[in-house]
Amino acid sequence: MLIFVALLYFCVACSLIWLACFPTGRAWINQFMFGLRSRIARASLRRPELPAHALPSRRSLQQSSRALMKALRRHWIVLAIVVPAVAIPSLLALALRTPDMLPGYEPVEALPDAQIAALLQGEQLVPPSDPPPLAFSTQEVVQVRPMLVNASRNWGLMHPDFSQRLLLAFKIMKERHGYDMALLEGYRSPARQDMLAQMGGAVTNARAFQSWHQYGLAADCAFWRDGKLVISEKDPWAMRGYQLYGEVAEQLGLTWGGRWKMMDLGHTELRLRGVMRR
Repeated sequence: MLIFVALLYFCVACSLIWLACFPTGRAWINQFMFGLRSRIARASLRRPELPAHALPSRRSLQQSSRALMKALRRHWIVLAIVVPAVAIPSLLALALRTPDMLPGYEPVEALPDAQIAALLQGEQLVPPSDPPPLAFSTQEVVQVRPMLVNASRNWGLMHPDFSQRLLLAFKIMKERHGYDMALLEGYRSPARQDMLAQMGGAVTNARAFQSWHQYGLAADCAFWRDGKLVISEKDPWAMRGYQLYGEVAEQLGLTWGGRWKMMDLGHTELRLRGVMRR
């Protein structure tokens, strides 16, 4: 919807500039208006029962069109400056928007599943035990997620509302779909965020305080199978798990990274208003 509005706004701006700067545009509009007035006049002749004041007179239409063209010609320099100045930043903001931009204005989605909503109002779920530290330093894990050994998996550092939603997602994934989930990283310090950002866009584009991790409102998760972490989506079993995890997370009002242009399948976050500032 936003893209459609921006495109419509851009077309209107271009049309105004065309009218203001090019005589052929004004001539075409005059010709169109004259044809429109002629059709109105013919229609009025076919319907004599209508009073004369019900339809605009030809003279009044001519005067209105002349006044409009005169105003456009008088202020064409202002229009040529103001319209692009308003349109271009708006279009750039939409084109370059990332999932972390303008988060304070993105409300938490309503919970569509009444059963899940009831579960959130119920018991306080307890975090599961973490996998052994060696599980985060295997060659398979390091190739996919480097520097994961030093990541924080302290559930107490995460926002209580987010942690309960995430724990409920873990519970649903286990009971409904048979997947054991594992927390790879929850809270992330500003220093670690900057360090990861320096590794390039393949890791993260967000710097310190530009990620929901710094507010305890984001987590990266994967799967636990046969005593090992399974992170790579190249595994069909894991890929199916990420799809199910995304569905469950969105039902719980979380934002899933699998919807992004640069997909982050194991990432979920809870965007709360007034938390992240630009």
